[in-house]
Amino acid sequence: MARSLPPTDAVIIGLGWAGSIIANELTDAGLHVVAIERGPWRDTATDFGIGYIQDELRYALRQDLFLRPAQETFTFRNNGDQTALPIRQFGSVLPSSGVGGAGVHWNGMTWRFNPTDFHLKSHLTERYGAAGIPEELAIQDWGVGYDELEPSFDKFEYLAGISGKAGNIQGRIQEGGNPFEGPRARDYPLPPLPMTYAPTLFAEAARSIGHHPFPTPAANASQAYTNPLGVTMGPCTFCGFCEGFGCANYSKASAQTTVLPVLVRKPNFTARTECEVLKIDLTGDRRHAAGVTYVDSSGEEWFQPAELVIVTASMLHNVRLMLLSGIGTPYDPRSGEGAVGRNYACQTNASVALFYDNKILNPFIAAGALGQVVDAFNGDNFDHSGLGFVGGASISCNPTNGGPISTRPVPPGTPRWGSAWKKATAESYLRATAVTTQGSSYATRGNALDLDPTYTDRFGRPLLRLTFDFPANDLRMSAHATDRAMEIARAMKPKQVIANPRKGPYSIVPHQTTHTAGGAIMGADPATSAVNRYLQSWDVPNVFVVGASAFPQNPGYTPTGTVGALAYWAAEAIRTRYLKSPGRLVRA
Repeated sequence: MARSLPPTDAVIIGLGWAGSIIANELTDAGLHVVAIERGPWRDTATDFGIGYIQDELRYALRQDLFLRPAQETFTFRNNGDQTALPIRQFGSVLPSSGVGGAGVHWNGMTWRFNPTDFHLKSHLTERYGAAGIPEELAIQDWGVGYDELEPSFDKFEYLAGISGKAGNIQGRIQEGGNPFEGPRARDYPLPPLPMTYAPTLFAEAARSIGHHPFPTPAANASQAYTNPLGVTMGPCTFCGFCEGFGCANYSKASAQTTVLPVLVRKPNFTARTECEVLKIDLTGDRRHAAGVTYVDSSGEEWFQPAELVIVTASMLHNVRLMLLSGIGTPYDPRSGEGAVGRNYACQTNASVALFYDNKILNPFIAAGALGQVVDAFNGDNFDHSGLGFVGGASISCNPTNGGPISTRPVPPGTPRWGSAWKKATAESYLRATAVTTQGSSYATRGNALDLDPTYTDRFGRPLLRLTFDFPANDLRMSAHATDRAMEIARAMKPKQVIANPRKGPYSIVPHQTTHTAGGAIMGADPATSAVNRYLQSWDVPNVFVVGASAFPQNPGYTPTGTVGALAYWAAEAIRTRYLKSPGRLVRA
């Protein structure tokens, strides 16, 4: 029997980017907020010390900052005819654990989705006709537009101190920026990072064949920066230890370097770490949330009553918690009915490897979002007529790291071990780079999330079951993007160039991208979306679910910038709309 605690105004589940932003906004509004985080407390000074954080074995390979499958895992299958089995080692799915969430160990590539991404189905139907959308796809509009979200994107970028070059300021195209981006109110708060040799070669080659490369928008500070909350970040030192690592230099934007130093000092904020929420408790009529039940590190259960419940865990845990708590109707792929679990998506990435014999490209001088990008083949930035697919990919050269254990670029045909492998490694380490494509993942009826009927966790709760495979549409898109990447790669004049297009079926085993999305998607119709345009549950109005779980499909960009914008968007709706008149913010 859970012991009951004194009630609070709001309880937040998960203290990563979204949870920290919303907690800060609501405490500013005078609410008492309790944040419950499954993992441990993490702080820059004590947890990311310069003397040990750059330990590739501990962090990149043994995944010290991530959830362990022994603590909780998921089951996976490619389609509904297969039996899902538990994931024993995380690779393509990397759930974070601890305060700061995925913002601790991300690379820092910070994108705004294109304006057409937010009304994708309407846009593609208008441009190509309904027949122009492949029948296998189940794409949807978001229920909110880019222009509405632009102020929230701006807030997040200035909170995080993003380094970059705007391409469209108030409708005026800016030289050196992304000419395809939506209009923004102002430039990034910091100038772009200085470029190393490989992305410089990429940009020169791309321009030589008519493209418009621009610097990757980076949450790696190009110079010292003090954000609107008064928190100061230091300039990036190009150590190359971003992905999988915390930042010892206060240079990579995370909750620790942008929000938490202010939030933790507030008397109306409480954080409870190493506590796992078991369920959201509903009232007897199941129309409202009464609070949450969680278990602490000693195994004792507690009930935290709250007027508001805000779910900001990882997108997979957001969906699982809704299903376990009976919030919304579970999605059924066979009938196409239901909302929770619908439109699970990943990303469709590919690459081109380049090897030189006359250039030194030191990969060890790097940053998580250091690079150059071409966006001409992303989303609907190009004419898809007659191509047989929709969607697209960004094409970039982002040398994120040169970790001495895992960075082993060797030409095809090299033995996997022995003296020949060692020789190839020594010759190639400083003379190789890659051009990558980060592609969209468009929803299908069969790609979905639900509760596994067989496997349970240590509390007896069903595991979340992941069903996903690449649709033919996305594989055709990726082949097209890889061909375009090859054109740029050849213009970089390497000795050898090798295309690695994305092939199916999807495997959960190797690391390829952790940018999964969907399952608790937002929209204008409660029959096909779990939350409304303000991220409020259609079924339980005092529950808000914020994160990449809200994406109806995944564009060809990293998700964090849009997750941050949605956090500010939801917080603003709670502050200015919900608190004034609690209840449904959108009538179905």
